[in-house]
Amino acid sequence: MHRRTLLLLGSVLLAATVLTGCGGSSSPSFPTIGAAKTYEVADFTPTVIPTAGKPTTVSFGIQQPDGTLMTKFKKGPGPHTGVHLIFVRSDLGYLIHLHPPVGADGKLSIPVTFPAPGKYRVVIDVYPADATIQPNFQLFRTITVRGAYSPMALPAPGGTVTVSGYRFAMSITGNLKAIQAGYLKITVTAPDGKPAAIQPWLGALAHAIFFRKGSLDYFHTHVCAPGAQGCTSILGGANVTGKQTTPGVLDVGVLVPAGGTWRLFLQCQINGRVLTVPFTIPVAS
Repeated sequence: MHRRTLLLLGSVLLAATVLTGCGGSSSPSFPTIGAAKTYEVADFTPTVIPTAGKPTTVSFGIQQPDGTLMTKFKKGPGPHTGVHLIFVRSDLGYLIHLHPPVGADGKLSIPVTFPAPGKYRVVIDVYPADATIQPNFQLFRTITVRGAYSPMALPAPGGTVTVSGYRFAMSITGNLKAIQAGYLKITVTAPDGKPAAIQPWLGALAHAIFFRKGSLDYFHTHVCAPGAQGCTSILGGANVTGKQTTPGVLDVGVLVPAGGTWRLFLQCQINGRVLTVPFTIPVAS
């Protein structure tokens, strides 16, 4: 995957949700766990507004409560490591998901090219090496990419999406409800009609990134191979673990903090290429 990041502008939204193994944000009317009010994005560069289609190099650090930059992040197997940078346009039309390298001084630096103009929400999902701090937390920014913005309407829930010749067919198992574990079954078929061979990527078989229409609340789960560790996501007293027990069939865990219309961006690697597959899903309150 080409590793990129983006220009983080505006004030830091300091609310953070602690989730075991996965990050998420929720509306104020829904429960959150813990807060990382003393962590900030520091030393951010550059200060220019990016233009769609043109790369921009960005660097920053995670400032700790004592004023120093965090230099040690969680490592090891599984997807819950390092720093996840997730950027979504306000209409849920585009998503960028990156894992930037961290320098010895704690600075993160990586290029990003935005696919289209518009306003983007930035989620910086941090996994400290010291789990006693908290398993992970999120910091948020907003950026407006230069150019004429043309919002996209969301398609109807469910259905089938074809990306690069691969067919992703989704079905919902039961009624999805906020703060309750549920599952989506997604069948992936190769262009030749056979079950697709999904390859591990960044510690998981698939990454499921959820954003809520309007508020842009966020949650992130994973699908892992049998026996894999560090794949369970927790919100409140509920937990969910995505899995694959049949070739080409993904049971994607859903555990989101609020009811409404959500956009799922499923990401997986097939034949050495990372595919991003969007779906619309309804969630009851």
